[in-house]
Amino acid sequence: QVQLVESGGGLVQAGGSLRLSCAASGRTFSSYPMGWFRQAPGMEREFVAGISRTGSNTIYADTVKGRFTISRDNAKNTVDLQMNSLKPEDTAVYFCAADTSGWLPQPRQQEYAYWGQGTQVTVSS
Repeated sequence: QVQLVESGGGLVQAGGSLRLSCAASGRTFSSYPMGWFRQAPGMEREFVAGISRTGSNTIYADTVKGRFTISRDNAKNTVDLQMNSLKPEDTAVYFCAADTSGWLPQPRQQEYAYWGQGTQVTVSS
C-alpha cells in the first residue's frame, strides 16, 4: 500500500511558476517510479511527467517539455513538479501517482496503482 498527498497548488498568473510536491508513505519509496498527471474541467486525465526509481530517467508530455521539471528525493519520500512559464491551458487538478510494479516511468495511467487526491492549479491570463 502507498499513500500519496499532494500540495503546492494555487492561483498564479500566466508566465508565473508553481512547485507541486507529493509526499509518499507506505511501501519503500525508492522502489517504484512516480508520475504526475492532470485533469482539466471536462477533459480526460492526461500524463504530465514521470520519473524512474532513482531519478535518472524522466519523461514529459510534449505540452510541458522545457517548462516543467520532475524530481524526487528518496530520502524525504517526495516527488516534486516544478512548473515554469505557466499558461492558462495548464489549469487543472494535478495528481501524483505511483507505479509499484514498474522500473522506468510510463505515460500510461493504467500502469499506476496508487493516486493522490489531487491539488488544484489555476493559471489566470
